[in-house]
Amino acid sequence: MSVIQALNLPLAQLKLKKRNSELYVWCIIRKKQLLLTPEEWVRQHFIHFLTATIQIPIERIASEYGITVNNLTRRCDLVVFNKEGNPKMIVECKATSVAINQEVFYQIAQYNRQLQVNYLVLTNGLEHFFAKIDADSNQLTPLTELKKEWFD
Repeated sequence: MSVIQALNLPLAQLKLKKRNSELYVWCIIRKKQLLLTPEEWVRQHFIHFLTATIQIPIERIASEYGITVNNLTRRCDLVVFNKEGNPKMIVECKATSVAINQEVFYQIAQYNRQLQVNYLVLTNGLEHFFAKIDADSNQLTPLTELKKEWFD
């Protein structure tokens, strides 16, 4: 399967570079070349979606954000912070070949036990699941879109 494929996201102007028969992509958040895996293809497109379409400032997005879950080090694909620097949203990116299912939801829920955000996003680039979490009732409300003002 080719890493480069059409996604259900706006087309991103990614900077690709071939090195020793492998493709690399420039990450505008981490400011370095990363090996272009199927998951990285989705993550980079979602980063560009957040910055270009939703207009979240790049300095408020962290990629591969490290947390500790059950005494194990884990990394959230993306975490979006508000103006005060508090985490507001976790984005879990999967390759297009990975279904957005209960297992993926369990993974992001484990991350959220640590971060306690208001919004969760699961995406494989083709399917997206957006949800708001009510902290008081711990209820999840599906959303149809993301809005910049949620992160101000």
